[in-house]
Amino acid sequence: MSVISVLPELLRNKIAAGEVVERPASVVKELLENSIDALAVNIQVEVEKAGRRLIRISDNGTGMSKDDALLAFERYATSKIKSENDLFNIRTMGFRGEALSSIASVAKVRLSTALAGETGTCLEIEGGEVRDLRDCPMTGTSIEIRDIFYNTPARRKFLKTDSTENYHIINAVTQEAISHFQISFTMRTDGSETLLLSPAKSLRERLAQIFGKEFVDDLIESEKQGGDISAKVFAGNPLNFRNNKTNQYVFINRRPVRDAAVSYAVYKAYENMMPKDKHPVFFVFIDMDPAKVDFNVHPAKREVRFSDKSSIVSFVRIAVVEALRKSGNKQYEESPEATAYRKPYTAFSTGGASPLDYTQIFRPDAWSVAEPQAIPYSDLPSEIEPIYLGDTFIALRCAEGLMLLDYHAAHERINYERLLKQVGLIPHRLLFPRQTGLEAGAYKVIVENLALLNRLGIEIEDFGKGSVIVRSLPGFLSEADIDSLISDAADSLLNKDSLQDDGLSIESVSSAGKAVAARLACHSSIRGKRESPDKTRVAELLKDLSETEYPDSCPHGRPTRIIITLQELKKMFKKI
Repeated sequence: MSVISVLPELLRNKIAAGEVVERPASVVKELLENSIDALAVNIQVEVEKAGRRLIRISDNGTGMSKDDALLAFERYATSKIKSENDLFNIRTMGFRGEALSSIASVAKVRLSTALAGETGTCLEIEGGEVRDLRDCPMTGTSIEIRDIFYNTPARRKFLKTDSTENYHIINAVTQEAISHFQISFTMRTDGSETLLLSPAKSLRERLAQIFGKEFVDDLIESEKQGGDISAKVFAGNPLNFRNNKTNQYVFINRRPVRDAAVSYAVYKAYENMMPKDKHPVFFVFIDMDPAKVDFNVHPAKREVRFSDKSSIVSFVRIAVVEALRKSGNKQYEESPEATAYRKPYTAFSTGGASPLDYTQIFRPDAWSVAEPQAIPYSDLPSEIEPIYLGDTFIALRCAEGLMLLDYHAAHERINYERLLKQVGLIPHRLLFPRQTGLEAGAYKVIVENLALLNRLGIEIEDFGKGSVIVRSLPGFLSEADIDSLISDAADSLLNKDSLQDDGLSIESVSSAGKAVAARLACHSSIRGKRESPDKTRVAELLKDLSETEYPDSCPHGRPTRIIITLQELKKMFKKI
């Protein structure tokens, strides 16, 4: 008896749905692409309960006949490719014909559609089976997805919180809206308006609609042509880097993608001016011959493969360099081609050692901390003499032997526990309250957590239309970049589950509170050679660190200090 059998079609569709329908945002993306391909100029998105209960997308596109409406839910049914050659010349957003079939296998679907001037068709499908088919009055297309994963509860339980799922949905709509600026997009989430974007005349205008004029005014625009490829770049000002990779977008032929090669090209353009652990803001729009890029390498079409990756990297890097030249940075006064290929300068390029100037490393003004400087502690040994090792590391003698201290991580731990315990925090009220604009997903998660942010010392109010007002901050954050700080707070709220358990048990402090506190602590902590502490500041750090509950690691789980005992040193030098 054979042990191999062919799976039933419904089960095959459910397996395929695992590739296409990762979460409600995946459904939104696929349906938006269908609306765009149908030449819609007005698209409306409605979401309830983070897409679990309802996703409805309506458009004024070309619509479908009754026969096509039925056929559209068959697996691999598509109007967008006819032959194998079409797979390597993709000019539409969707093309493989598996999306509607996969969605219908794990949800309850209602489709209403009509060709111009014809009677409409209403179709209801549940779990992949047609339940109802009838004529109805209709213009364009409207598709409702209800109770996603209702018949695959194991998949449903892996969805994240409503806040996180809503963010991904809003981000999916935002990405399509950016690259299709001529289309009007409206989005409502649980009955409230989230996005209202009228048709724009240009990419810059659409970016201003989404991110705000102040944000866009800080972007440097450039455009580069080269044979069958062109690139339009909006690069962040070199004076305004971020602590995370938010607001980094890459589009290939108007399709939002994640591509490490293109991102690498952008970072290479910034490499000689960007501090370590900082990230640029960028929007890269590439138009190229579709025969030279393969969109069929990822089930959700998020990744691509180039026929000549190295030339794309070089092209994008030069396009970004041309934008940065407009910023007035002297480094880019020479030709962009020369700058793009120039090797970064290093003091050790000849192989010789570069002596350290300790008088400069430990001069009194070599460090700066936003919080008020405390009185030196007389109970600490006066002979502490730190040796700066590079990055944020110093070495010093201690009772046990040799201590290697990461002063940034140590300061993070101190500020983190101060925030959570509300100890030693001095409020800093802004003389002029700061209005900051956010993209729709970040704005929604910030507004949902205003009370939490206020408890952490950030007095913040909803200003409406994607903006918030910041009125005060904890004292040690008074010098922070507020736009970057609020953006980081939103990012930490969305990724709160990734924070390691630090063991702290503080009443009323949630995982979200800890995640935000960890990110804020990083914002305010000393870093780099220019802020390397002198012996007085090291003494303060060590005392404050000793008073924390978990002094040996920062909130992210990295060590704050490593002690090498005399015994261990003797073993290293083979003396015992």
